[in-house]
Amino acid sequence: MIKRFEVGSRMSQAVVHNGTVYIAGQVADSENASLEIQTAEVLAKIDGLLAQAGTNKSNLLAVNVFLPAISDFDAMNAVYDKWIDPANPAARACVEARLANSNLRVEMTAIAKV
Repeated sequence: MIKRFEVGSRMSQAVVHNGTVYIAGQVADSENASLEIQTAEVLAKIDGLLAQAGTNKSNLLAVNVFLPAISDFDAMNAVYDKWIDPANPAARACVEARLANSNLRVEMTAIAKV
């Protein structure tokens, strides 16, 4: 069985299959905010989608972080490190990548056990 959350015309924000939730790329709503605010908004969206799927960040398996400027790595990590469950950190990758909107400073995807 497949369960989809926040389904749109192009994609679902999260999909659960075989006890795993796959979260689509999440970006901030505050497009002109600082990297720190945008990172906090993205992580809050991930928290919300995890909750809808019946899980939480302690069950994260993988997180992918996309930064248009890799020089923002430390600032993003300052927020991420306060959010992640230190007893259960996910596997993670962080890459520099151009995002669809030039005002966005961070995008993240996630996979977690339900």
